[in-house]
Amino acid sequence: MARSVADEKQYLRAILTDCRIALDRERARSSSAEIARRLLAADFYRDARVVVLYAAIENEVSTAALIADALESGKTVMLPRYDRVRDRYNPAHVDRRHPLVAGAFGIPEPPPDATAATAQDLADAIVCVPGVGFGIRGERLGRGKGHYDRFLAEFCAEAITVGLAHSFQLLDRIPEQSFDRRLNMIVTESAIYRAVDAPKRRRGAAGQGGTPGWL
Repeated sequence: MARSVADEKQYLRAILTDCRIALDRERARSSSAEIARRLLAADFYRDARVVVLYAAIENEVSTAALIADALESGKTVMLPRYDRVRDRYNPAHVDRRHPLVAGAFGIPEPPPDATAATAQDLADAIVCVPGVGFGIRGERLGRGKGHYDRFLAEFCAEAITVGLAHSFQLLDRIPEQSFDRRLNMIVTESAIYRAVDAPKRRRGAAGQGGTPGWL
């Protein structure tokens, strides 16, 4: 019997999650450092005034160096903060006065008193997201709850979206469903990959299936 898209995604999710968790700690550290180096050297990142990052867990690509650099260079820095009532993530500001706190699912996030942001605040932002796996067309495989798909749809339609991935997480293809949100590019320790055959990004434009306009 043919496997459904949801089944394919769950199969890949299990394999890639196990591989990431089993990754040697030193390899994960060195891979994260090289990914950060590549991103920090990129013109599109250096020119950004607003950067949305995340707090890594379980051998995800670390953003600690990116957060530190963005704060030091005077960029506006935001991280997703979980709203338990609405079951979704909303962006909130990060600064040295408001250290991250333990949030939902064991993921550090901005504290309750950190200033919330709006979609307009993220209009020209660089938004870096984690994922279990990524595809060369900008596909992203998340943990299966759809939190980042909703976050990207609500807040990041005009932003440049970037997946941060160890090289083994980048595949030729990730199965997709209608609600999945594609990214503009993927950064691994080997290279920065722009989405294959992606059309030029237009402010407010959306691709087929609600995909944000791309670079």
